Amino acid sequence: MAFFQRTDESGVLHLAPGDNIAVATRELAAGSAVDIGGATIELGSSVDVGHKFAVLPIASGERVIKYGAPIGVATTDIAPGEYVHIHNLRSDYLPSYTLEPVETQE
Repeated sequence: MAFFQRTDESGVLHLAPGDNIAVATRELAAGSAVDIGGATIELGSSVDVGHKFAVLPIASGERVIKYGAPIGVATTDIAPGEYVHIHNLRSDYLPSYTLEPVETQE
């Protein structure tokens, strides 16, 4: 699958070569067909702005790649066109903030 970045009204941004997901730049309806580097992918559900969907099959346990970097691991098999979020992805990011008060040393 070819890498591309778009500035048209397609509503899709494939961020880097090797990414197995793309990002919606506008709300995409379930059943919509999107073109990703010459391949047509039908969305299984709606995808909100800024959210991800698979552009290639992603096996359970496989890394999900965005911007050329792993962002997590698939917790189930993910088909092309399937919404990718916390229901099928375990994040590789560690929490970098807390809502708890920070203890200070005096």
